[in-house]
Formats: sequence, C-alpha cells, structure tokens
Amino acid sequence: MRAMAADPDPTRIREQPALTSSRGAIWLIVGGIFTVIALAVLIPMTALPGGVFALVATIVDGVVYLGMVVTTFAIPPGRRRLGVLAIGLLVIAGVSLVAAAIVASSALSASSALSAVS
Repeated sequence: MRAMAADPDPTRIREQPALTSSRGAIWLIVGGIFTVIALAVLIPMTALPGGVFALVATIVDGVVYLGMVVTTFAIPPGRRRLGVLAIGLLVIAGVSLVAAAIVASSALSASSALSAVS
C-alpha cells in the first residue's frame, strides 16, 4: 500500500488548479467557445442527408451548455462543480463529433449512391 503524501502533487491531473480551486468561469468560457463552434458546424449540416442527427446534436449541445451555466449557481464551489463542468464540456465535444461523423457518413453514402445510379 502506498503512503499518502502530505503535500498534493501539482503535476497530477486531478490536482490541477482548473479542477481544484477554480470557480468555474474558465469552463464556461471554453464550453461557450466549443458550443459556438459546434453550432457553426452542425447547423449547416442539418440540410444534408442524415441532418436530423445534426439537429439533435445542436439541441443537446445547447441544453448541456445551459446545464453548465445552471451548475455554477446550483452546485457550491469546489471539485464537484468543476467536475460537472468538465464533464459537460466533454459531452458537448463528444456529441458534436459523433453527430458530425454520422452526418458526413450519411452524406457520403447518399452521394456515392447517386453517382452509382447515374
């Protein structure tokens, strides 16, 4: 069994200031930037084949970011709040990436199907 150090190791990922002592503003700023970029990519994709996935992802991203904003008021400052904000950011990124990949794949399949018919 390893001994517990008296001083936390600042190089450990779980000990970084963004996850231990921040009030969460940086997570909201980065989450807002991610959301804006995701919406800028996903909204035009709604016109493509499989665009319903982009529409759903757009709604999910907006709701998750709204949840991040509510989190800053609903959860007291500390590791729990910062963890929830970090997870929200990862969800926005993951949902957007998966939806963009699905829509791009659907559009590519539809395009190759049309070229095979002609």
